[in-house]
Amino acid sequence: MSPNSTTMSVNVAFGRPLFYINGFSNMLYANYYFIFLSVVYVLTILANAFLMLIICVEQSLHNPKYVAVFHLAVVDTCCSTVVIPFVIQTFIFNSQFIVFEACLANMFFVHFFNGLQSLSLVLLAYDRFIAICFPLHYHTVNTNTKMIIIIVAVWVILSVMLLVLVLLVSRLSFCKSTVIDSYFCDHAPVYTLACNDTSTNYIFAVILISLFLIVPMVIIILSYACIIFQLFKIASREGKRKALKTCTSHLILVAIFFLPILVTYTTSRVFGIHPNARILNNSLSATIPPLLNPIIYTLKTEEIMESIKKLHKNSKIFQVKS
Repeated sequence: MSPNSTTMSVNVAFGRPLFYINGFSNMLYANYYFIFLSVVYVLTILANAFLMLIICVEQSLHNPKYVAVFHLAVVDTCCSTVVIPFVIQTFIFNSQFIVFEACLANMFFVHFFNGLQSLSLVLLAYDRFIAICFPLHYHTVNTNTKMIIIIVAVWVILSVMLLVLVLLVSRLSFCKSTVIDSYFCDHAPVYTLACNDTSTNYIFAVILISLFLIVPMVIIILSYACIIFQLFKIASREGKRKALKTCTSHLILVAIFFLPILVTYTTSRVFGIHPNARILNNSLSATIPPLLNPIIYTLKTEEIMESIKKLHKNSKIFQVKS
């Protein structure tokens, strides 16, 4: 029996659709890709856990910048956890059917943590903007408490917006195909399957994309425009180098997160893109940045490298004494 016929019979029997996640079903060598994702997941958890441990243990890193970095590590861990184990369970264990309520929960959490990744990069841009453009006021404008309050506000606002998104999907009726052409319960592939009017869903999706993808990019670009303008005012070359060096890690993270999404979206709109290529690109965009973020911050940030050396030295001293 085909996925369509099975889901249609379930719809009639229970009144709620049983979705079929098509995802990687038609891809060659998909099993090798799942092995790759499994390795990525393990490394992501280890890398982010290590970064969080360093920030917690090292007292010198207890400042607003590293509160934001710690938050990004938490978000990266959660983002990988809601994507990769679900993909592995779905496609390796042939559990591609998913009940309506579970589909909505999956939709909420994947989009929630993807949105948080974008907003976390804005928080880091905000921190660098204050530190370079208003260095004398940095410790009064941007404190640990204020950064935590901003993070809590971001979580609350984003969760409310995505709850509305999910509730708008829950009111739809699905009387035709319930095969989702994605690797998870993606919002657009789900609501476009509905039989009734989906204009509200489309408008709200555009609003969310604007608020949590386009606006963050614009804010980051504007903040770095201000930073570059401020760097021209710094007389010494060494001062410019030091100020710019503190931004390098963040700029790399921004490029890793936003560029693949922009390339995939632009290509699909302008030239058209094969569904398998879109699914593969989107899955890589959701899983690779959470792995690279902690590695880049660890290797490219002097404070963290110094903290690691300090902890390593202290552990050696402790071993000698014991």
